[in-house]
Amino acid sequence: MRRLLLFDIDGTLLSGGPAKSSFIDAMVDTYGTAGDAEGLSFAGKTDPQIARELLDAVGLSGDEIERGFEPLWTRYLAYLEARLPEDPVRVLDGVPDLLESLAAHEDVGIGLLTGNIFGGARLKLGSGGLWNHFVFGSYGSDREERDHLPAVAVDRARELWGDHIGPDQAIVVGDTPRDVACGKAGGTGTVAVATGFFSSSDLEATGADYVLDDLADTDRVVEILIG
Repeated sequence: MRRLLLFDIDGTLLSGGPAKSSFIDAMVDTYGTAGDAEGLSFAGKTDPQIARELLDAVGLSGDEIERGFEPLWTRYLAYLEARLPEDPVRVLDGVPDLLESLAAHEDVGIGLLTGNIFGGARLKLGSGGLWNHFVFGSYGSDREERDHLPAVAVDRARELWGDHIGPDQAIVVGDTPRDVACGKAGGTGTVAVATGFFSSSDLEATGADYVLDDLADTDRVVEILIG
């Protein structure tokens, strides 16, 4: 395997959809509150981290938060699945062509590195017709701290393709400073894309290896990702 490509989802591959409203409603159903969900930035965080920050801020204990996680995610996924047909995600410009082009390279592993829990990632990408492009990944349901997700993804790649694979063969592609930071923490390359809430200048300040306005220029992006 020559290269592992680890894509973030929200703001990188997709935008829109009912995930935030589904999350808030599931929080209220489970804990009786969603805290200051409109005031907290979700960008670049894992789903469990977001829930914990919101609930910490309103005084719930760690044990209370943990006890609610299983029903929280069950309710969230049920809301998300029910609402996606009426409020679909939008696939960002260039993404389908990029994934098709990358799939033609047999020595490239196309994966995910996302703060979404696994079921949320599957539903969102499935709604956009993209789920089948991804062979492996690491998710917010694997680790609450995003910086731990590159190691999870590399371990899963090793299970598929052998122990010779290391983080130096991986590139994290995302739209937030936290995506860049987790790639650096995990020893991977980093490509930041200004298709979310952060500008190119914001992302350049992170020290990402490359900063792109979007993923629309397929040939250029492929050249950056795999040479």
